[in-house]
This record gives sequence, C-alpha cells and structure tokens, in this order.
Amino acid sequence: LLLQTWTNGINEASKMALLAWERETGIELVQINGQRRYGGPPPGMSGEQLGRGALGAWQGSPQAPCPRVPTGWVGGPPPASTEVYITRLPQDIYENTLIPLFESVGKLYEFRLMMTFSGLNRGFAYARYASPQDARNAITTFHRFQVREGCAIVVCRSTQKRELIVSGLDISVSQQELEAMLQTVTEGILSVTLHASPYQRPAKVAVLKYRSHEAAAMAKKALMEGNLRLGGAGMRVDWLDPQRKQKLQLWEEELSSSWVHRGKSLAVPGPAALTPSLQDLLECLNILCWRHRLRTPLFITKCIQVNSDGWQQFWYQVVIPGYHVPISGFTWVLQDGEGQSEHEKAKAVAALHILRVLGESL
Repeated sequence: LLLQTWTNGINEASKMALLAWERETGIELVQINGQRRYGGPPPGMSGEQLGRGALGAWQGSPQAPCPRVPTGWVGGPPPASTEVYITRLPQDIYENTLIPLFESVGKLYEFRLMMTFSGLNRGFAYARYASPQDARNAITTFHRFQVREGCAIVVCRSTQKRELIVSGLDISVSQQELEAMLQTVTEGILSVTLHASPYQRPAKVAVLKYRSHEAAAMAKKALMEGNLRLGGAGMRVDWLDPQRKQKLQLWEEELSSSWVHRGKSLAVPGPAALTPSLQDLLECLNILCWRHRLRTPLFITKCIQVNSDGWQQFWYQVVIPGYHVPISGFTWVLQDGEGQSEHEKAKAVAALHILRVLGESL
C-alpha cells in the first residue's frame, strides 16, 4: 500500500495532464510489458481488417482496450525503415506532449513509450510512421530538438534489433527442451540455435530470432525477469550485437572444421579414434546441422554380434530431419567396463561418421 501510494504520488501533475488529453482526444493508450502504446493494429487483427470497419472504434476487453489505429489505414504494417528511435527524454514527459509533436511532421502508425513501474518514462521511445519519408522528416526535424530548455533529445533511425543471445545455459540443455520453454514464455519467435559457448565452459549459448524488434524486446524483458530454469547461476540475456555474432560464427567454424578434419582422416571409424568425448562430438554435430538449417540428429544403435573376447558389433542409423537420406553403418566396440556403455561408444562412432559425410556433402 505504501509503495502504491508513493508510486501514485510521483509526477502527479503530468499524469493528470495526460489523462485530460486522453479524454479530450478519445485516445486510449495500452500499457503492457513495460511499454505504453498508441496506434498499431489490435492483437490478432490486420490493418486491412480494421479498414473495413470504423477505425478507432474497435473494442477490446475493458481490461485491455485497443489503441487507436491511424485513420484510414489499410493493409499490413509499414516497413521497418519507417521507425525512429527517440532517447534522452525527460522522465516526466508523456504522450500528450510527444505524440502531437511527432505527428506534426508525418502520419504516425504507432508510438511506444517505455515506462517504469513508478509511472515515469524510461527516457526513450519509438515512433513508427506511415512512410520512410515521414521517418526521415522526423529525424531531420527533431534530432537535438529541445523539448524543454536544456533538454535536447536524440532522434535516429531504429536499428530494429530482432536477435537475442542467452549465455550461461546449462551444458545439458537440449534444443527441444529450450524451444519448448521459449514457446511458453515468449511470442513471435522465428528460430532458436544452440551453441557450445566460446565465453564460458562448460556451458551453452542460444541465439533467439524474433519476428520484430518489439517481440524481441518483450521477450528480453520476460526472460530477464522470469525464472529461466534452464540457466545456470551466470545466465544473461542480451541483444546480439554484430561483434558477438561474428565471434560466435568464427567459433562454430573453428569447431566444425576441427572435427570434420579429424573425421576425414579416418578411413574406417573405430574405437581407437575416439579421443573426443561423446558430448563434444554431439555438440559439434549439432552445430554443423544447425548451420545448414538441419534439425537435431536422431540416433538408432543395435548390437548384432558379440565375440568371446569382449568385442561387440553394432549397426547404427542416423536420421537428420531436413537431410535427404538416413546415414547408416557398422562398427566394433570393446566392452571395457570404463563407464561408457557400448551403445554410447557406437553413437560416438556414428557421430564421427556423420561429421565426415556432412563435411563432404554440404
């Protein structure tokens, strides 16, 4: 109760001015996941669907009203090049000042103001226009514009980041497990790739790609604030910047070329060649598959012959979703009682075989 009273008392005059402006204009702002939004089509509806009715009159539930869509808007959303990034905003300035200001140079499709729990803005916002020319006009007009005396804002093209990197994941996390968890806590995810971490070992990192910057930003917030059970104590969620992306690609190429080279040097895969661990081989195989848009390999191993001296012959087959044929073969493994099962040894031989085959064919 004390926290709510303190929160409500912050910046009360500006909040009252905002409410008065909303009543006067009929605009309804929607606040969700740390941002307040004006414009844009309602969730699950396109601009074209709204264009067939009275734009701005669509009613959502009383708890989640729909923001007003720009009058006369028909068709899908404008391209990414129409969005501008606004920063260095005074924290007590709101949409009643910002929306009329940014509408003065072009037709706004959407305006998003990032908010704190206390009701102040977080110092930055995004304005999306109906055309790239309107966005350029906004940058030209308002970059270094003083919204108040001594408060010059920064306005530039939005980079539309859509990729996140999750580092510090537990080494045991699988692709399927990670995808299933992300589907339940985030929306708009396009792809997930899991990699051995070049930053900390033993650990994994995941690259998540979303359909839009807004979806990625909401996912970042949800993952940072939620309890991601797949992570270790040092788990982090960050934007995937170009330098880190390049480092990750170089690391993948180094791993892949290393293991593929070892695989090519073996005329016949055999137990004497199994210097790398099964876990290492499977990680390198997964990396190679994901780089070529293939899914996680599925292994089948079957013991078909046992000799009196402890050697066992295995048949194996590996199915890689997205690859044109299954890959199969035979190998002998020794029952030596060192902790690794004979099926795991056969699986390791199969992984080396697949690395060699994929390295030659892809």
